[in-house]
Amino acid sequence: MTEQVKNTAIEDFDWDAFEKGDIRSGKSREELTNTYDESLNTVKDKEVIEGTIIALNKREAVVNINYKSDGIIPMNEFRYNPDIKVGDVVEVFIENQEDKKGQLILSHRKARAARSWERINAALENDEVIKGYIKCRTKGGMIVDIFGIEAFLPGSQIDVRPIRDYDIFVGKTMEFKVVKINQEFKNVVVSHKALIEAELEQQKREIIAKLEKGQVLEGTVKNITSYGVFIDLGGVDGLIHITDLSWGRVNHPQEVVELDQKLNVVILDFDDEKKRIALGLKQLQPHPWDALSQELSVGDKVKGRVVVMTDYGAFVEIAPGVEGLIHVSEMSWSQHLRSAQDFMKVGDEIEAVVLTLDRDDRKMSLGLKQLRQDPWQDIEVRYPVGSKHTAKVRNFTNFGVFVELEEGVDGLIHISDLSWTKKIKHPSEFTQIGADIDVQVLDIDKANRRLSLGHKQLEENPWDVFEGIFTVGSIHEGTIVEMLDKGAVIALPYGVEGFATPKHLVKEDGSHAVVDEKLNFKVIEFNKDSKRIILSHSRIFEDEARAEKGAAAAEARKAKRAPKKAAAEEAPAAAAPAVEKATFGDIEALAALKEQLSKK
Repeated sequence: MTEQVKNTAIEDFDWDAFEKGDIRSGKSREELTNTYDESLNTVKDKEVIEGTIIALNKREAVVNINYKSDGIIPMNEFRYNPDIKVGDVVEVFIENQEDKKGQLILSHRKARAARSWERINAALENDEVIKGYIKCRTKGGMIVDIFGIEAFLPGSQIDVRPIRDYDIFVGKTMEFKVVKINQEFKNVVVSHKALIEAELEQQKREIIAKLEKGQVLEGTVKNITSYGVFIDLGGVDGLIHITDLSWGRVNHPQEVVELDQKLNVVILDFDDEKKRIALGLKQLQPHPWDALSQELSVGDKVKGRVVVMTDYGAFVEIAPGVEGLIHVSEMSWSQHLRSAQDFMKVGDEIEAVVLTLDRDDRKMSLGLKQLRQDPWQDIEVRYPVGSKHTAKVRNFTNFGVFVELEEGVDGLIHISDLSWTKKIKHPSEFTQIGADIDVQVLDIDKANRRLSLGHKQLEENPWDVFEGIFTVGSIHEGTIVEMLDKGAVIALPYGVEGFATPKHLVKEDGSHAVVDEKLNFKVIEFNKDSKRIILSHSRIFEDEARAEKGAAAAEARKAKRAPKKAAAEEAPAAAAPAVEKATFGDIEALAALKEQLSKK
């Protein structure tokens, strides 16, 4: 068959014309020209047609549109499609059939733009996958060249994983789906994430179907948050909560893991409907309490690091995952309630004593003050009754002052033991919180850890001296310093005070004494035990008047008895002596004495 075709072709060849130099067939030149023209496309400027790439280099592509000359298109117009090759059919826009050099000018970009909106709308309607070239970054995402139109690719739609470096995508050609078109503003939004979500969803279903609690899988750290770590298990994500990262305390997951780290995790739980998977990391290691030495017991000393501080105490980690609580009451022998922050802070390395140990409930309490001797153990030796010390004022009450002799040793100074002479209504009148005060130990109550202290006992009792000065009936000058409902407080010499009732404040002219008035007062009562002196101003002139009246009565009685005495002397000596009878003046003097005694 082949031989026959060859023979026919040879027989039809015009050898005479060939010998004359005319290789044309028997047809005329005009016929050949017409045949050639008919074989070419009839093209018009600004028209979009299809052409075939017949040659490629780094800078340009040669495109045949079946025209009398081929067109040249720059390669940057094909950067959205790096797989372009010779033989591919592409759309071209005829800009000029012939420039000054006789060259056909074509544009692939303009051809794409001319039909871009039709194709983009069709891609959205048909859920078509299209290719695009990522040109550059922009706020919130990337700019993508789709059919010559700039479309927006949100950062959240680049991948199912969070993107940390957007620049690595610039210059890449990727597949996208059109997810939104704003016809009015000619805005297009595309997504690469949408292409892989459907595939991932199927993968998730397959993976979850194979999941079992307790199963150990390898995963990659995908994201780190303050509350946990998201792990990529190969198409499905799981969460390791911060409490499941380590048996010890973790302030932030970054202390344990880092991004893109591969690690083994155990499945704790999962939800088929919500597709949530709870993972654990610490569960792959034995619990630290199980590894705690069996020799550790109550009373042992341990060292650890303070990991958490609260007002009521501090948690100390003595081994990774093994913590003990030091209550604030176990930090000091002092009975003054203070905050735990006054003794330590997070990160401190400390030593403590084990107070309680419960291995079943995995609880331990520690003590700090037990490292020092209890100050009350030998209190009688260091603070015997009668010993003198310097203390610091810690607190006031209406009945006294609480002071601290040393940490853990407190005492009370009763308000009555502050001063021998001064009447103190409240301890704040005598001292202030934080001040030093000299004290003497009066009594020890070891069982209740209390000391009775005194301040005035450091000096001699001046009332022993006052007893000889302010005798009943003695008169002293005093100043009224305070007026009360029941009487007045009077300042006497030597810094002592006395008291007078209202009726003893009446002056000789009938008026009443007032504050700051200086008068003479008579002592009508002195009580050393209760440190009380009762005074009277009116008694001074009342007693003087009573004395004058008594003297006059005595003179009258004397005058009456004079005649009787003379008669008696003249009577016979043998006569029986007459019995002396009480006179009216005697009765009056006795009545005055009785009144004075009753008042006393």
